[in-house]
Amino acid sequence: MTTMSPEMESLKARLKATWMAGDYGHFAKYLEPGALDFLARLAIAPGTTMLDVGCGAGQIAIPAARAGVQVTGVDIAANSIEQARARARAEGLAVRLEEGDAEMLDFADDSFELVVSLIGAMFAPRPERVAAELVRVCRPGGRIVMANWTPEGFIGQMFKTLGKHVPPPPLMPSPLLWGNEAAVRERLKDGIAELTLTKRQYPFDYPFPPAEVVTFFRTYYGPTNRAFAALDAAGQAALHADLQQLWAQHNLSTDGGTRYQAEYLEVLAIRQ
Repeated sequence: MTTMSPEMESLKARLKATWMAGDYGHFAKYLEPGALDFLARLAIAPGTTMLDVGCGAGQIAIPAARAGVQVTGVDIAANSIEQARARARAEGLAVRLEEGDAEMLDFADDSFELVVSLIGAMFAPRPERVAAELVRVCRPGGRIVMANWTPEGFIGQMFKTLGKHVPPPPLMPSPLLWGNEAAVRERLKDGIAELTLTKRQYPFDYPFPPAEVVTFFRTYYGPTNRAFAALDAAGQAALHADLQQLWAQHNLSTDGGTRYQAEYLEVLAIRQ
């Protein structure tokens, strides 16, 4: 356990409120194809002990458990954990799902053969603590695998657009640095025998136009929801216009929907 300054405690409370805003379980339904692609590349053998850090509503925890993996999932958002538990119960799956903090994982050293974070741990405010915890709970010879949005990719640009209207917290380095190769190599230099970094594309595909995608994010995705809530009516209109323009510029769909590819950095580390 570590002590936190009042400022850090306040920031963490703000971050928790952000991720509990909206409805991540509903939001993530459109993300399932990319999540399943990521999970398939892991090629996890049945019986493997796996920790899913920032598990959300169980996008990879549930299908992994369905395939016979011994899954534990943690997330800062209590409502997402409840959604994941409901999914597990509905399928009769034995999955341990707990509210938890990526910076202070409540597990013994060397507990898991595989530690995974799909667009999750990157949002914790103290990356050096996240890195140390991911390494600590992974068994020697085990794998640590992350997927993190890159600064240059589409979602990176979306967060930069949000930041122009609602400045990010001053105590927190940009989460997008987890998508920067040099930053990741520095953060994961201790306790790691081998590190492989690969840029990949995550598919987003919505059956409605960019303006409705903005509304969808505003309604269901915590960071976008909270950004709009922090603005007055004029500010909300300006943010909506900027986001709609961003989506329209990158839209690959020609049938009235919205489709785009979002770059992320896949991190594969082998524990010493």
